[in-house]
Amino acid sequence: MTDNYYINGNTVRELDTPVRPQRKSREEIERSQRRKSRRNAARRNRQRAMGMSRSYVSFLTVCVIIVALSSAALVSLQAQVTARMNRIAALQSQLGDLRADNDAKYKNMMTSVDLNYIRDVAVKELGMTYPREDQIVYYTVETRNYMDQYFDIP
Repeated sequence: MTDNYYINGNTVRELDTPVRPQRKSREEIERSQRRKSRRNAARRNRQRAMGMSRSYVSFLTVCVIIVALSSAALVSLQAQVTARMNRIAALQSQLGDLRADNDAKYKNMMTSVDLNYIRDVAVKELGMTYPREDQIVYYTVETRNYMDQYFDIP
């Protein structure tokens, strides 16, 4: 084997050597200290802003209690409205049933009345007769829908 070394270009490659940090100048040190102090001040301000005082906590507690009571009152009112609507629906249903029963009983009563039987009983058993022409009295009614009676009609 032949040891032929071939160099590419006119520079030699450098070895990986650790680079020593350069010393910072006084201005860079002061600048970094100012940045650090600003960061610390900003962190302290953020912590103060995140902290809550007793008055703020009590204010938030009162707000939460008011919202909770308002929500409970709203739910209670909605429950009352729902209950009343259900009661109204039940009463309307009951009213419809009563009207249907009333109409049915009225029709039953009207169909059960026999006018011929009533006339026969009145004429034969009670001795009633039809009125004669001289017993009929005619009178006129004014335009009003009621009449004042000052004495008995003969």
